[in-house]
Amino acid sequence: MNFDTARDADRTPHGSSDDPSVLDFSANTNPRVPEGAGAVYRDAFEAARTYPEEPPADYRAAAAGYVDCDAEAVIPTPGGLAALRLAIDLAVGPGDTVAVPYPSFGEYAREVRLQGGEPAFVSQEEITDADPAEHALAIVCNPNNPTGNAYPDGDLRVFAERCREAGTPLLVDEAFLGFTDRPSLAGEPGVIVARSLTKLFGLPGIRAGFAVATGAWREALANARRTWNLGTPALATGAYCMRQTEFVRETRDRVADERERVRTALADLGFDVHRSDAPFLLFDAGAAGDGDDGGERGVDAVLARAADAGIAVRDARTFRGLDSHVRVAVRTPAETDRLLEVLRDV
Repeated sequence: MNFDTARDADRTPHGSSDDPSVLDFSANTNPRVPEGAGAVYRDAFEAARTYPEEPPADYRAAAAGYVDCDAEAVIPTPGGLAALRLAIDLAVGPGDTVAVPYPSFGEYAREVRLQGGEPAFVSQEEITDADPAEHALAIVCNPNNPTGNAYPDGDLRVFAERCREAGTPLLVDEAFLGFTDRPSLAGEPGVIVARSLTKLFGLPGIRAGFAVATGAWREALANARRTWNLGTPALATGAYCMRQTEFVRETRDRVADERERVRTALADLGFDVHRSDAPFLLFDAGAAGDGDDGGERGVDAVLARAADAGIAVRDARTFRGLDSHVRVAVRTPAETDRLLEVLRDV
């Protein structure tokens, strides 16, 4: 990591409110957790009095079953962002350029800069057409955050092949892929997959995730990973959650149904809504004064009305390339009804 760059680095804006009285549509976490997860977390306390197993075999086996790869390819990390940092740290040096999608997760560019590299921004719609030979690393977010669209599996595999031919590693952030039935690229040669348990299992605070890689990249990531980098409760809870196949199936169905209901409602209110395969929707809030009834529209109006109602939504203007957009998470029907009631008045 570059010392001077780190001194000057800004924090990347994120969603999420730590106010328990706020109904939070700004963070894309599942409002439900697998039944029994809390008991597993509590039961792990006694085992936490000794160092966790190293490497954590059960967690790796659960992750391998979850994304359909070999357990040896799994590199446990404290959250998906730690997997991203580990990969970028190894792939990027001072002066290197990295193909980074936009609008997309802001931490990619920040992590590249922390290593002394330079993001080469490419439209997220065109990222699979980028020339990997020009860069030290290429990054794809699937489904993309904040737009929500997933890439066709064939397109990603063709891009992965082009990256292999160029000798450029491909880093695929699959933080939201568990909400779909699409296959993971985990185990694909030359590809580093980053996964998070934060989103699908509604547990951002336990900080559990993993990377998947093969060959030389697996060896480098496994050796660079800090020993005991996940605590015993996180390992136990994460392994338990990744084996809850019925919870995953039910969540996918519920989110898909509710997402479509919200998309239809937002469109009926006159908002331009982006197609999404993720547990959130991005919509164009319009410019101030654009309301059909002559009232105020625009991001500031939406944020203000939502805040007055005790609701947090995501100001998507913090994403590169967006200047009039809001992102909202897919939550429960009753919570969504509260949000839609507010948006009807905008």
